[in-house]
Amino acid sequence: MFGLFFFILFTPGVSEFICSSSDLDMSYTFCDSIAHAFTFNLTPCTTMNKYDWKAALTWIPRNDIHFLKIVFKVWYDGARSLTWKELLCSGADDKYSVCGTLKGETLVSAFDIKGSRINFPKGNYSIITQGFSDDSENNMLICLNFTMIVKQDAY
Repeated sequence: MFGLFFFILFTPGVSEFICSSSDLDMSYTFCDSIAHAFTFNLTPCTTMNKYDWKAALTWIPRNDIHFLKIVFKVWYDGARSLTWKELLCSGADDKYSVCGTLKGETLVSAFDIKGSRINFPKGNYSIITQGFSDDSENNMLICLNFTMIVKQDAY
């Protein structure tokens, strides 16, 4: 029974529920073909008058993480609205806890997401989050497709 649950929980293409409230629904799927041991949680599950969120991440990477570049691509109601790249780990003086994690180790991290400048208009958002182990963006470590449905305007 546990084996079936584990298979379903971490199978590529299966949507993982994050949260649902009166103003927000969030979920994610893996957008690469590799199964990952990965979970992500976000609280509170609202965009109404809340600009700081607590996130929790658990992941068992399939490669050592000495270099990590994250690329975010955001679509709003089908139109590309943002691309953002951030180098998290370079191998020297890294400030993030994910840096230095070895292949097969369980990475557990909690962090704040500050969104004080963001008012999310009502609509459908798709956020592709890719992690690369090189600057050329050829060696993908992980790829997630977050779906965010904002049900009402925050203003």
